[in-house]
Parts: sequence; C-alpha cells; structure tokens
Amino acid sequence: MNYNTISPVSDLCPFVKCYWTLEAPQEESPERQRIVPDGCMEMIFNCGDPYKQYAEDGGYVIQPRSFVFGQITQPLEIEATGLTNIFAIRFHPEGFVPFAAIPVNQMENRAVPLPELFDNEGAELEGLILNAVTNEDRVRLIEAFLMNRLIRPESIDRIVKSSVETMLHLNGQLSVDELSEHLNINRRQLERKFSSVIGLSPKKLSRIIRLQATLKMIANKEFASLTSVAYEGYYYDQAHFIKDFKEFTGISPKKFYASSLKMSSLFLETE
Repeated sequence: MNYNTISPVSDLCPFVKCYWTLEAPQEESPERQRIVPDGCMEMIFNCGDPYKQYAEDGGYVIQPRSFVFGQITQPLEIEATGLTNIFAIRFHPEGFVPFAAIPVNQMENRAVPLPELFDNEGAELEGLILNAVTNEDRVRLIEAFLMNRLIRPESIDRIVKSSVETMLHLNGQLSVDELSEHLNINRRQLERKFSSVIGLSPKKLSRIIRLQATLKMIANKEFASLTSVAYEGYYYDQAHFIKDFKEFTGISPKKFYASSLKMSSLFLETE
C-alpha cells in the first residue's frame, strides 16, 4: 500500500487535519481491513474500485463512490473489491460541522453519499474529483469547494475547540467533570455542544483519543507489557484497558498486529 498525506492551505487548517491518498493494486485474495475510531470524520472518494463494508450480521454493502463517514464508535470492517485509489479529507474532530448540510450527530457510523449531503453540488464535486488526473488537481478542487462553503470561520464553537485541544494535549486523560470545571461550563451544556458540533459525547471522544494514544504506543513498541500500557494510558487497571480496547477495535491488544489492522496501523505510523 502506498499511503501519503498532504497539508491543507492555511485558511483550512483549523478544520482540515490533512488530505490523504491510498493506492494499492488489486489482490487475488483481498483481506478484510478493520478501521478503528479516531474521533475524526472523513470525506472519501473511491477513484478506483469501491470497497465492501461489512455489517455485524456478516452481510455487506458496496460503499458509495464518494461519501462522508460520520464519527465511528465501533470497529469498521471493509474489503477492497479491486484496485485501490482513494483520495480523502480527514477533518479535525470539530472540523466538519461548518460544511455539514445535516446534523453531524445523525451521521454516526454512516457513510453518507455526497449527493445526499450536498445535492447537485455533491454530485458535481464527485464527478470532478473522480475524473481528475492528479491528486494535486483533486486538492485544488476540494479546497475550492470547502472554501466556497466556509462562509464564517467563527462557526467553529470555541468552547468545543478548546475542549478538543485540551483532550489531545492530555491524550484523553481528563474526566468530563474536570474538563467542564476547567472551561467553566456546565457539564450538560458541554455535552450538548459536543453532540451538535462533533457528533460524539465528550466522554466518548476522550476515550477514543486515549485509545489512539495507546495504539501509537503499541505500534511504536514503547511498552514493556500490557500492564505497563494500561498504566501509561491511565486506565483504572488492565481489565479496564482490555475492555475499552476490544470495544473500539473488536480484538484484544495482543492481536493488534494481525493483518486485519494493516490499514489502521498504516494510518498510525504516518500521523
């Protein structure tokens, strides 16, 4: 797999974390890939062949050619159907809301097609991106689209943005009560803001951020044992760590390097 990231223009940096591309040839026996929550919404364009997306009952659907995936709160299993050629936009946790045409809390665990989100504009953008010759052209097209929709940069909720920055700085090691006290805001008000701006509760986003920090620790082999990982991640104990890990990844920490996490591991290594 050939995975690369591209930085956005400065005007979009408060909203867009990066653009990324993924290319891979068709495989004779493709494996399912497990994607784990990272707290970020993404806009995906399948410029090659689309992916299968599996359901819990073992059935699957073919993903749209272009879509925005809402916040995922459980492991997501996908599988290539042919040639992989993906162009994507990864938003900051609070970054997609200025562009959203529907409430982000209605997009949880859903791949919402661009034409459903943006009507004719979405369909036109899909055609332009899929027919573009180079990724540089795709970046130019998507930035023009996003800048056109970005009417008010101040539409990002400053309390939520400050909350996310604090969570990221502390790797999710802060309770919601501590966060609300730190920001001098009522806990219920903070939870309502998170639901409308990010599509997740502050507690769930904090748990996902802590998981991502833990995954990077494991991927970089910066631990002596699973017990030390639990300790470094400020989990109550090893049982709490394993429970959280399984909830968001669907597997135990010991199986993290299994092939089904190849794609997630790739994203971690280049963050």
